[in-house]
Amino acid sequence: MNKPLLAALSSLAIAGVGAAPAVAAPQAKAAAAVTVNFAGTVSLSNCSGSVIRFPNSADTDPALVLTNGHCLETGFPAPGQVITGQSSSRSFGLLNGSGSRVGTLRANQVVYSTMTDTDVTIYRTTTTYAAIKSTYGISPLTVQDTHPTAGTAIKVVSGYWKRTYSCNIDGFVYRLKEGDWTWKDSVRYTSACNTIGGTSGSPVIDTSTGKVVAVNNTGNEDGQRCTENNPCEVDASGNVTVRQGINYAEETYLIPACFTTGNKLDLSAAGCALPKP
Repeated sequence: MNKPLLAALSSLAIAGVGAAPAVAAPQAKAAAAVTVNFAGTVSLSNCSGSVIRFPNSADTDPALVLTNGHCLETGFPAPGQVITGQSSSRSFGLLNGSGSRVGTLRANQVVYSTMTDTDVTIYRTTTTYAAIKSTYGISPLTVQDTHPTAGTAIKVVSGYWKRTYSCNIDGFVYRLKEGDWTWKDSVRYTSACNTIGGTSGSPVIDTSTGKVVAVNNTGNEDGQRCTENNPCEVDASGNVTVRQGINYAEETYLIPACFTTGNKLDLSAAGCALPKP
């Protein structure tokens, strides 16, 4: 996993705080239809995240924050474990477009968290989208409710490091296995998105729409096979591929169908395919 800052200091030594991420030159020729910056992203104590809404969310709904399951403050969810409705008082640093912290949001609940099939935690905050907009002038990021497309130009926006990584979706992985966990239909980046520890939970944003299509979560650091911090790809026939230095994300298009009026979680809703407790 892009560790929740077990590797922060070593990442500093390797990458340097101000080091610019490697960006493949070809990305420059595709003009983005929207401006992708830090607005709406958040920094956690050990990870990155973002304030998100769904296509049917209302401005008056309680604001939600998306990050990884492995960023949960109570520890990694076990394989097969799904956590819902767990109380939380976690705080998030809200960033503006330039990456400056302009305020603090606070959670009152872990709405959903798992590391089974996917790697997500969704927090409910004590405020609304309208209140955040009124106070800070910042709007949430919208989660796309359709499957992302290979070749799409993306940015991985880390609120923890105040850094962005630009690349493309290289393809999709039938099963991504890391230690005891297995994720389905994961996003594989092209090599320019060389994410590091602390980027866990960063939104993966389609640069043509500005919508969230995945949440950044891991990469193969040492070339090992299927171990922690060294995920391997497993195809439908069981063949294993190791891609050292390549990083991955978990798709988010399945999430909107599981939330109903008022941003309330309903795992029994029609079309909801997230793992259930």
